[in-house]
Amino acid sequence: MWFRMWMIAATRGGDGWLWYALAVVVALSPEPNRFRVIASAFLAAGTGVALFLWLKRLAGRRRPCALEPHCWATLLPPDQFSFPSGHTITAFAVAFSVGQFFPGLMPLLLFFGLSIGTSRVVLGMHFLSDVIAGASIGACLGHWAFLLMR
Repeated sequence: MWFRMWMIAATRGGDGWLWYALAVVVALSPEPNRFRVIASAFLAAGTGVALFLWLKRLAGRRRPCALEPHCWATLLPPDQFSFPSGHTITAFAVAFSVGQFFPGLMPLLLFFGLSIGTSRVVLGMHFLSDVIAGASIGACLGHWAFLLMR
């Protein structure tokens, strides 16, 4: 029961509100580079959204829950395509961009990213390969945005 609740909470956190809340916390912090941190995260996440929307249409891969019923897939997917995982791209893009400015937060940010990615597979929204590709793309975008904004 607790695991299912964790997976649902993680996937809902990946819907975007978690990242907006993080941006507010960073904006209110005394960190002198706070606006660079926020810009880096938004650049990485925004580029990731544009990229995954294009890649999903290009790949046209159906979701696991569309191919076979899933007992935990009570959530509606945001679109019909599976590859790559947009939730995971965004999670890792934010984790890597923000985490490089705040190395002490990197383990927590990666925990959130891994939880979100895992939840997408467990809940039947994505194949493991969708999440691995999403994590890789997101990590690269996060690092790229950090390098541009530091």
